[in-house]
Amino acid sequence: MLKDYLRLHFIVLLWGFTAILGKLISVPPVELVFWRTLLASVGLALLLTLRNQGWRVPAADALRLLGVGALVAAHWITFFLAARLSSVSVCLAGMATLALWTSLLEPLLLWRRVRAYEVFLGLLTMVGLYLVSRAELDQLAGLLVAILSAGLSALFSVLNSQLVKRHAPLRLSMYEMAGACLSIALFFPVYSRYFTNGQGLHLALHSYDWLWLSVLAGVCTVYAFSSSVELMKRLSAFVVNLTINLEPVYGIVLAVLIFGSEEKMSLGFYLGTVVILFSVLIHPVLDQWMQRRRRKPEPAEAVV
Repeated sequence: MLKDYLRLHFIVLLWGFTAILGKLISVPPVELVFWRTLLASVGLALLLTLRNQGWRVPAADALRLLGVGALVAAHWITFFLAARLSSVSVCLAGMATLALWTSLLEPLLLWRRVRAYEVFLGLLTMVGLYLVSRAELDQLAGLLVAILSAGLSALFSVLNSQLVKRHAPLRLSMYEMAGACLSIALFFPVYSRYFTNGQGLHLALHSYDWLWLSVLAGVCTVYAFSSSVELMKRLSAFVVNLTINLEPVYGIVLAVLIFGSEEKMSLGFYLGTVVILFSVLIHPVLDQWMQRRRRKPEPAEAVV
């Protein structure tokens, strides 16, 4: 069990490293996500083949999975763009609003009841975001793009929560990575003409780009995902979700260690980040406590 816990934390550490890799790779965010999803879809296809798992899904579900893949592409593009527009730390502080977005989108899309404690934690997150934005006004654009990226991530997570009930996780992910890659390829003509200042696509990789891209696609995407699915068979959802919420913490620490003074922020930034992370980390604790209360049987009335 200890080995599983350590492995889970290592996977979350890898996910926290993705924003740093986005800074290290020289190609623009759109081209970067194209390469990442292309390599990841090939890697997942190889995994499916090695594990003798079928690829076939109904045509209607295939279209849904490819569509969700387009959302994944939009999320990753805005995520890497946020890391370029600001520091890695500010980007990850914005991404920590994922739980807030999920609490807003789940009642709308899944028709479940609004939970009072999620509203409270959402307001707490807004306070943290206010402190961060006031402290780092020069990086406000990156923070806003990161918040948008977190919203896109929450949207495809909510949609995936329904699709994963009908499809094996590896097959689902392979279709979504393929959908993300395909959607970017279809977007390339428009992107090249209107969003590159006439310079066209920058798909060529230079220097260490191949190394960092291989780590991003192979280690942080294919390995991390397939391993997390395996661990979910043995660890509770509560433990997994609580640990995943540590991703911004690991990412910010790694960014300070790697980029040094470039990632040093003001006191207000760290106060706001602590408030956001507190609301994120306490959410699964409150959620499990409320579930236990709902399952607790009512005391039997005394018979007179």
